[in-house]
Amino acid sequence: MKERMHFVGVGGIGMSGLAAMALDLGYRVSGSDRGAGRPENRRIFDALVKSGLELFPQDGSFAEVPPPADHLVYSTAIEEDNPDFKAGKGIPRLHRSQLLGKLLGELPEGTRSIAVTGSCGKSSVTGYVAETMVKLGFDPGCLNGALVKNFITETRAGNYRSGSGKYFVFEADESDKSLLNYAADYAVILNLGTDHYAKDELVRVFGKFLSSVRRGAVLELEVYRELAAAKLLPDGLPLRVFGAADVPEVTDGMTSYELRDAGTGLRRPVVRFADGGELELPAPGRHTALNALAVRALLRLLGADEEKLAPALGAFGGVWRRNDFAGHLGGAGAAVFDDYAHNPEKIRANLDLMRSLVRGRVFAVFQPHGYGPFGFMEQTLFEYLEQDQREGDLFILLEPYYAGGTSSFSPHADEVCAKWRANSRHPERYLTLPDRDAVRKYLLENTTLDDAVAIMGARDNTLSDYARSLAE
Repeated sequence: MKERMHFVGVGGIGMSGLAAMALDLGYRVSGSDRGAGRPENRRIFDALVKSGLELFPQDGSFAEVPPPADHLVYSTAIEEDNPDFKAGKGIPRLHRSQLLGKLLGELPEGTRSIAVTGSCGKSSVTGYVAETMVKLGFDPGCLNGALVKNFITETRAGNYRSGSGKYFVFEADESDKSLLNYAADYAVILNLGTDHYAKDELVRVFGKFLSSVRRGAVLELEVYRELAAAKLLPDGLPLRVFGAADVPEVTDGMTSYELRDAGTGLRRPVVRFADGGELELPAPGRHTALNALAVRALLRLLGADEEKLAPALGAFGGVWRRNDFAGHLGGAGAAVFDDYAHNPEKIRANLDLMRSLVRGRVFAVFQPHGYGPFGFMEQTLFEYLEQDQREGDLFILLEPYYAGGTSSFSPHADEVCAKWRANSRHPERYLTLPDRDAVRKYLLENTTLDDAVAIMGARDNTLSDYARSLAE
């Protein structure tokens, strides 16, 4: 048995997958989490315990069980006064990204690492790459910030897969700049968005990350242009650029994304590629078409069989909480969808998709994933909503989710909603309600069968349960 690693906050979507990877590589792993007793988190904790995790209350009691932990593993979300930090005073700490860098170095000799990053879509694309590679016979390992539905087993929650092939696919997080702790063989950079800091700083972060990539990279067109303008493109690194087909820099382009009548009352999402052929996508949405284009570009860079590639791309089973259909409101009303969208670009893409799926109005219910992120994004999100919302659409704000750590507890949902209404051309399109029961009552009284309800937000798994409960 190798060292003992104790994970503080082991139930987090990134931390739990990393714990599963450490277990798989022979470490003794323990962990604690404030949410361990909550039913909505059972899918993660049950799988970890069956894999060998020793689960403790988050009260410092882990330190009483021998042998002593060799390292405390933590994420940026863990506050300094955490009981496990106090009980483990003197035990060396490893940020989760530092541990991942260490574990990547312990993979079998010859394993090629593939890092997927970007402001939006990196969890979906990480899963999309890995599952497509499985279908093509590569048998990759995978560590993801979301639960890949087809990777879920009794001992795997879906955010880690052990593979026997020569590739390992992982999500590299730009939000805390931890992606700079990795030196990957291949990289995919999906987009530039508004989530945690300004775009010019994000460009510098991506440029520094790309400078350590060894074998090749796939870049979205805007990312490529911004890096080129900042003179941050590495010399000699093979690149593929994906985006609109009529742009000279693009090597992997699409000419169109459309919803076609299938003759069954449903419409099929189809993307046409610039170099010929088309693909019926596994899920609707222009963002899904771009994700498919990115995955296709990467696998062509890796030398995948072209004839097998399209069928494999069309068969992706998806990841949990990405436009998941939960049912109909009250059992027979508006269609209810559950989605992880939590920054302006993700929310915009999800609502655009909703508008393409239903004849009626879109009722968005959004719970921000923290007060700090909410304050950073509120203006950009408002500008997008002002541009995109149609007559009858409604955006309902819930109070931000608080997961611990330092916070100013500002701004509140009612403060932002009042500001939006005061500055909007259509103030009736914004609403805040005191709690989820009030939202349920409002939706039942004000929606029709032709409408869609989108439940959106990150970190809080009860949102998924809430979406399903609306359909009961």
